Amino acid sequence: MKRKKLLKIIGIILAIVVLFFAVTSVITVVGRSNNMKKIESFEQVKIENQLVPYEDENGYWTFTTDKDFKVVQFSDIHIGAGWMCHGKDLKALNAVAAMVTEEKPDLVIVTGDIAYPIPPQAGTDDNLASAKMFANLMEKLGVPWTATFGNHDTESYSYYDREYISEFYSSEEFEHCLFMPGPDDVDGYSNQIINVKNSDGIITQSLYVFDSHSYTDGDYLGIFWKYDNIHENQIQWYKDNVIAYNEQNNALLKEMGKKENSDIKSAAFFHIPLTEQRDAWYEYAENGFKDTENVKLIYGTAGESGKVVYSGIKEDNLFETMLELGSTKAVFCGHDHYNNFSIEYKGIRLT
Repeated sequence: MKRKKLLKIIGIILAIVVLFFAVTSVITVVGRSNNMKKIESFEQVKIENQLVPYEDENGYWTFTTDKDFKVVQFSDIHIGAGWMCHGKDLKALNAVAAMVTEEKPDLVIVTGDIAYPIPPQAGTDDNLASAKMFANLMEKLGVPWTATFGNHDTESYSYYDREYISEFYSSEEFEHCLFMPGPDDVDGYSNQIINVKNSDGIITQSLYVFDSHSYTDGDYLGIFWKYDNIHENQIQWYKDNVIAYNEQNNALLKEMGKKENSDIKSAAFFHIPLTEQRDAWYEYAENGFKDTENVKLIYGTAGESGKVVYSGIKEDNLFETMLELGSTKAVFCGHDHYNNFSIEYKGIRLT
């Protein structure tokens, strides 16, 4: 009798589990379908004289314009694409569409965490579904865009890894997506360069996009917030290209009969902030929230608690290399949701 009772209880539990997964699967499918239909309802953004990028001789995307070049940065959009968050996903998609439609940028750069495949909050760990929603949205809006990865885009338990999502974004399916996986001999995926040239062929701005990786030191699930840094061979890749493009630029100027050098100004985009962003805020805060010799607050405030800026746990020399080369004037990251400050530190603006 006890055995039969136990089997009956087990059977009931299994039936409840099966029913739960069946119901949530239906909700997931219906919710994704409804959100994709909403995406299809958006209109293409009307941009007068919209710029069309092309690949340069080094294989990187290039825009040509003699006017200002507008970039819109998004970060931490957190599309879950599961049964628990269809409403939130729709709000995020609506927000992106509204801002792109209003701003009419030449380029959109997403600094990580397009996807949020966290089962207890999203109801799924299918990170490809999130990527599909965003890519389809941007294709519908018709604006050139690219992205780098954040820690949530490819969790260790997600269905798909960085390589797979990279192949998805860089497929021919998405005409307006400029995503490139990056050089094979450089760590990570999504290390990219986008150049802006004038009509004389002179590069006026370079945009460097880095994969700042995810968790490190055995923190595979991100429970202990041990975040990685940008790796040494990525920094060398950045340095080599800054030098090479400067030489290319100045050689062209010489051919045109212009004697002055014109080293290229650049900006950098990635997900996890540099330790220097935390150093800058600490110095500003310790000075009574007033500017110092090294620090100038441009706008915003720090809304995160604890360490305030959750940068990589180790040291890297990307910031020092930027100071050495003098090319990069601004860095844009994401990751810390409640921080919205832009602060200048030793001459480089960190936002």
